[in-house]
Amino acid sequence: MQALLVGGAVRDNLLGYPVKEHDWVVLGETPESMQAQGFIPVGKDFPVFLHPQTHDEYALARTERKTAAGYKGFIIHSSPNVTLEEDLIRRDLTINAMAMTTEGTIIDPYGGQDDLKKRIFRHVSPAFSEDPVRILRVARFAARYQHLGFILAEETRQLMQQMVIEGEVNHLVSERVWVEVHKALKESTPSAFFETLKNCAALAIIFPEIANLFGVPQPEIHHPEIDTGVHSLLTLTQATKFSNKAEVRFAALLHDLGKAQTPVEFLPQHRGHEQAGLPLLDTFCQRLKVPKAFKTLAMQVMCYHTHSHRAFELRASTLVDMLAELGALKKENNLNDFLLACEADCKGRTGKENTPYPQADYIKKIAEIALNVEIKDVLQSNLQGAKIGEAIRQLRIKAVNHYKKENDERI
Repeated sequence: MQALLVGGAVRDNLLGYPVKEHDWVVLGETPESMQAQGFIPVGKDFPVFLHPQTHDEYALARTERKTAAGYKGFIIHSSPNVTLEEDLIRRDLTINAMAMTTEGTIIDPYGGQDDLKKRIFRHVSPAFSEDPVRILRVARFAARYQHLGFILAEETRQLMQQMVIEGEVNHLVSERVWVEVHKALKESTPSAFFETLKNCAALAIIFPEIANLFGVPQPEIHHPEIDTGVHSLLTLTQATKFSNKAEVRFAALLHDLGKAQTPVEFLPQHRGHEQAGLPLLDTFCQRLKVPKAFKTLAMQVMCYHTHSHRAFELRASTLVDMLAELGALKKENNLNDFLLACEADCKGRTGKENTPYPQADYIKKIAEIALNVEIKDVLQSNLQGAKIGEAIRQLRIKAVNHYKKENDERI
């Protein structure tokens, strides 16, 4: 068997980047010969096998022919006669079209090493345009490697834009889109994912709710960057600094969707944008089949980020009711994630990146006080149903009010 390491493992090895998966291409074999050697078949669309000991993926060398729209519209051909060069040329970027022998020799027929040194994402061949998922993959690579100085080759950006114009992107399947978004949100620079899509006109097709934020003005006194779309990506950048949770980053990115709904005559003010954004968020999450945990936190941040910013001004009753809506008055809660996304919003403004956010500690203290109120007497009283909850609410408001009177002047 002639097996060579390919794709991301070769790329990241040359970059000195952590190698997470080892994928191999196999030359001169058949599915039958692979199984005879103990390899376990797992591929649905083409011959892929798991190594019996390492469980690495071994794929038979193959070629592809486009037969229909979308990323599944291909006929796969695999045989012992397919060469390594034929297999590599079907890949997306030159930096992903290299192979390495078990002795460490690099086989690089399409200039991947040179583009790696130049920090350039460049498509291998015109066949790149046949698979719309490649646009998402390039954007995700931007999210992963932008901090290393990688840029997109202009000819590749133009090809991606042409794919958008020709409607290829319209055939993307929502589940696959979410897979790429989720991966991008966990990378070091997730904002680069959305910037890359915007620069090739794909953002408006794939994520119209985000694209519609660009060009929407905000008051310059609060938002020196003015543009709401720019602010949203700056907020995502700040959230990336505060948390490695994709849920927090997702919520930070989408918190201002409602500002795209503000009537022109009211701009640059955005009264009620919190509630205006909820239907957009719901549509976004339904379309992409976003997991519940992501949607829940995003809804909370969207509804209450302005409350968080104004925490010192809020009445005790408003604070207690907000905490109840956030689920923060339960032992297990995501209040910290909510506050991290709100802090990212505060600091996601040009020149405001180092603005203190004492509201977070204040709200945590309020939550602690409200949560620790003694409710035994209420539970042992003759109150029934909703009256029990209201009595507990009033106890919490009283305790928070007491704290506010003692501390708000000092704060």
